[in-house]
Amino acid sequence: LIHRGGSMPGTLALKCDKDILKKLTIKGKVIVVTGTNGKTSTSNMICETLLHANQKVISNRKGDNLKDGITTQLLNNCSLNGVLECDYCVFECDELNVPYIVKHIPVDALVITNFFRDQLDRAQEMEQLIGKLESALEDFKGTLVLNANDPNVTRFAKKCPNANAVYFAMNQCESSSKDGNEASEGKFCPFCNSKINYTYYQYSHIGEFACPNCDFKTPTNKHSGTLISLKDNTFSYDGITFKASQDGLYTMYNCMAVLSVAKLFDIDIEHAKAVFAQMEIPAGRNETFVYQGHNLIMNLIKNPTGANEVMKVVETDDSLKTILFVINDNWGDGIDISWLYDTAFEKIIRDDTIQIICSGTRAYDMALRLKYGGWSQAISIYENLDDACDALLKAETTRYAIVTYSALANTRKLLRRKMK
Repeated sequence: LIHRGGSMPGTLALKCDKDILKKLTIKGKVIVVTGTNGKTSTSNMICETLLHANQKVISNRKGDNLKDGITTQLLNNCSLNGVLECDYCVFECDELNVPYIVKHIPVDALVITNFFRDQLDRAQEMEQLIGKLESALEDFKGTLVLNANDPNVTRFAKKCPNANAVYFAMNQCESSSKDGNEASEGKFCPFCNSKINYTYYQYSHIGEFACPNCDFKTPTNKHSGTLISLKDNTFSYDGITFKASQDGLYTMYNCMAVLSVAKLFDIDIEHAKAVFAQMEIPAGRNETFVYQGHNLIMNLIKNPTGANEVMKVVETDDSLKTILFVINDNWGDGIDISWLYDTAFEKIIRDDTIQIICSGTRAYDMALRLKYGGWSQAISIYENLDDACDALLKAETTRYAIVTYSALANTRKLLRRKMK
């Protein structure tokens, strides 16, 4: 009634009746987006594409991707008799909450972006997590929209015999590699346990793969994009050139997921093209500000694969740089920070990085990691985040603020306030 409380309405409703969602009648199609990285951007772009096509959409794009938050959005938008009048529901969903959601609402399409090791203390070891999802989806009868270049994702097509499957991918390009020297999880076939062979890698274990002892391999019937320019964030698909809203090949994978959903529901992909070109970047996701004539770029990191992609983006910037790392180990970040040692921070240890600042609850751990990585200069450590932000803004160079999840809002708020 007072429009406050975040996911509290859903929390209270589920305490009253754990099956409350089964009592709702959803008139439109339901699209759920999950995966380790990219689910926020992908679900938001799907939502905006549908809105651009004049569809009525209900979504949780403001945040909470747990079952309580999704329940809140559904209850906020239903009538007193439990009917939701809409064309589409689009929900980003945390991986651990997918089993509940698919069992309680009629999901027409489940988009799976990728699976990487992430927050071991919360999300568990990756194979455990995937096993739980496979069990929950055994009877799923909707459409799976799967990343064709991730063996941890394509396996769901075989594990879900009642579902249809469509695939998205990016073709081999200038940034592809023959060697997989990054932290990866897709090394062994989930069906026969043989070591998987790769023709090329895009990043981590994402690439063109095939098992030498069974028929498990990259699907051939996929929607594939072709890189035009990483510098300009452009790629092509179906004879049309698109401009991704953010840097990095991984962003184009998110876009290809959106285009696959558009094709699935007969939405003109020109709507997606318009959305990609004008999409507002989520706060802290490669978000750029200008202060005293120099760029300040904020990026979120939370696991080795996502962090490696951020390091690649920073690596392409040959301007003089000052980098602030804010590393926390709160519940939302993951208490286990061993992933810092699976991230290639060595990519930013170069002559044009002239200063590194560390803050957060694990500031000293981050500084130690950089020392082990070969950084020989002094590292400025500030236990107080306010002081760390001051130090970053004093730098007369390009500035980067690279932060973990629980540090994002506070760091962004402090920097924006100080830049006014």
